[in-house]
Amino acid sequence: MTRTVTTDRARGRVVRRIVVPADPTTIFALLADPHRHAELDGTGSVKGVIDGPDRLELGSLFRMRMKGYTTTNTVVEFESDTLIAWRHRGRHVWRWQLRAVTGGTEVTETFDYSAKRARRLVRLIGIPRRAGVALDRSLAALRARFA
Repeated sequence: MTRTVTTDRARGRVVRRIVVPADPTTIFALLADPHRHAELDGTGSVKGVIDGPDRLELGSLFRMRMKGYTTTNTVVEFESDTLIAWRHRGRHVWRWQLRAVTGGTEVTETFDYSAKRARRLVRLIGIPRRAGVALDRSLAALRARFA
């Protein structure tokens, strides 16, 4: 079951956490492969990779085909088997943190919009709420892969 960790409007973050019955290395391999991101997309927007490496690392660039547009992402945080985060030109950051626990891996996914210039507008148009729904869906898809 996905549980809300926080929706911190003041800091501009929406966070969800779940335990997945797999080890961190296996989960990280999936997250670090941009060719597989559409498999976990909770928004329904990610259609596939246009170009990018087979395995992401700090500073990697990868272009994704989205529903109606393309976007270039940059890996901005990276610790193998523990942390990966990427940002696109809209300044949103998608962060995945992994921690081994009894029964598998605690996976924390964060939609971080703290760098947005118009955070108030972001909240007004409902992006944090929609992001929370998308995080719930992506974590459910991740857990289902290993159930």
